Parts: sequence; structure tokens; C-alpha cells
Amino acid sequence: MRFLRHVLTAGAVGIFTLAGASFAQADYPERPITMIVAFSPGGGTDVAARSLAPFIEKYLDGSITVVNKPGAGGEVGFTAIAQAEPDGYTIGFLNTPNLITIPIERDTRYELENIAPIASVVDDPGGFHVRSESEFETLDELIAYAKEHPNAVTFGTTGIGSDDHLAALALQRAAGIELTHVPFPGASAVRAALLGGHISLGVFNMSEAVSFIEEGRVRPLGQMAEERWPVTPDVPTFREQGYDIVQGSIRGIGAPAGVPDEVLQKVASAIEQAINDPEFQQIAADQSLPLRFMGPQAYSDTLNALREGYLNLWQESPWAEQ
Repeated sequence: MRFLRHVLTAGAVGIFTLAGASFAQADYPERPITMIVAFSPGGGTDVAARSLAPFIEKYLDGSITVVNKPGAGGEVGFTAIAQAEPDGYTIGFLNTPNLITIPIERDTRYELENIAPIASVVDDPGGFHVRSESEFETLDELIAYAKEHPNAVTFGTTGIGSDDHLAALALQRAAGIELTHVPFPGASAVRAALLGGHISLGVFNMSEAVSFIEEGRVRPLGQMAEERWPVTPDVPTFREQGYDIVQGSIRGIGAPAGVPDEVLQKVASAIEQAINDPEFQQIAADQSLPLRFMGPQAYSDTLNALREGYLNLWQESPWAEQ
């Protein structure tokens, strides 16, 4: 009888514990949520995070505080997300390729497995751009010239290991050409160098090129999206031009690994509703943000596929040396 009472008591405690956990998750969030941004205030990721946060609050019925933790190309912030308590009260913005490439380049205090992807928000495709006066009218013309004149074409990016740099390396490998890399501290510096005629080619995200394309100062040769971005419908993708390259910067939100699935799904649902909110969509349009929602599983699959591609690229041609 004592054994039976012990089993019944233990079972009751287990049921009570599960019910309590379920009840706690149903009430989530019960206190403010911290959203970590791994880059400095005022930057593109920070602006996007602070623009989106109020709309997530609206649909999550909770409060969010944005906290900047910049440093080491995003490693400081990504580590803070990965090492936080997995209770759903710390989330953070994730940026590719940095999130994935930093652990490939060097030893880090986090791995991709330490972070649970929740939802993607922005998928900003890479783009190849020349001045409107350039002799290159198409991507094929640039590639043909580069084949006849190795390293004569200079291309500017936002730095070694950036999504822009990796995009150019991917094309070099796919097309069998050699270009000369000129790294800059930011996209604005790349654009200034391109418009000033100091480099042949500017490699930067499509959202950063829109105003210059509309003004007729820059000619885009291609965008590295799966499909044409509706804002730039006349710019062909690289796939359309015979190069199976999809590259860019995905910004999304993640949490420490181990957060209950119910919490992840609840936050993901709030993010999806926030992205679809007409008011936020207008804000995103004003910021030239190419919105793309993916839920936890699709976002995770995308990040893992990107890591496989970057690992292969690193093994063939480590970008830190180029």
C-alpha cells in the first residue's frame, strides 16, 4: 500500500508539475522581454529591431526592451543570446552571414546549435552594381571581360567575410574568374567609391542600392535572391542568368536553445502578425526592408543550409586570406 501511495503521489506531483509548466507557458510573457541587438545603436539592424519591437509587443501582449551588445562583428551579442537563460525572456536579432561564419573563422563561445531560431524578418539579397556610365551593361559582359583580364575588375565590399565578400567569392568560383577585392568599412563607403569611379564594381545589398538605382546613378547587374524583389522587378536574379547563387543578409530573431516550443511558437506567431501589420509594412517600405517571414523550422533549415555552403566555401578558399 505504501508503494502504491508513493506511485500515486509521484504521479500526482508529475501531473501537477506538467500542468504548472503548461499554465506558466500559457501566461507567457509575465514580465518584460529583453531583445539583444549585436550591433551598435543607429545601425540598420538596430533601426529594424526598434521599429519592429512595438508591433511584436502588440501581438504578444508584453513589453520588449532592446539592448545593444556590439563587438567582434556580432560575436558578443550572439554569445549573449546563446548563453542566456532559455526561459523565453531573452531573444535577439540574428544576422547572416556573421552568425554562421564567425564560428567557422575562429573559436567562439557559441555555436549555431546554441541558438533556437524563431522567425526571419528581413532577407536582403546581395547585388552587383556598376556606375551608370560603366562599359558593363550586363553580368555576362562583366564576366567575359574578367576572363580576358584576370584581376582587372576591382570590387568593393563591406569587409572580409561580409555577405558582400562571400557573394563575390561565390561568383568567382562559379564563373571561373579572378577579381580584385577592395574592402571598405561600410556600404556608404563602397557606394562613394563606386560613384567616384575608384572601383569597377560595388557589391552591396539591394536595399542599399534602391535610391541610387531610382536616381539613375547605379546600374544593377543582378540580384542574388531566389526570386526578384518586387521593389526591383527589372533586375534579374543570378539564377536567371545561369549562376545558382542565392546570397544576402537574413535578419531574424532567435532565443537560447532549450526554450520551450510553445514559447517559440507564440513569439513566432506574434512576429508574423507584426510583419503583416499594414503600419509596420509601411515603415519597412520607408526603410527599404525586404520582408520575409519564416517560422522556426523553415528558418532553422535555412540557417543550416547556409552553414553547409559556407563550410564548403571556407574549405575551398578561406575568405580570411582573400
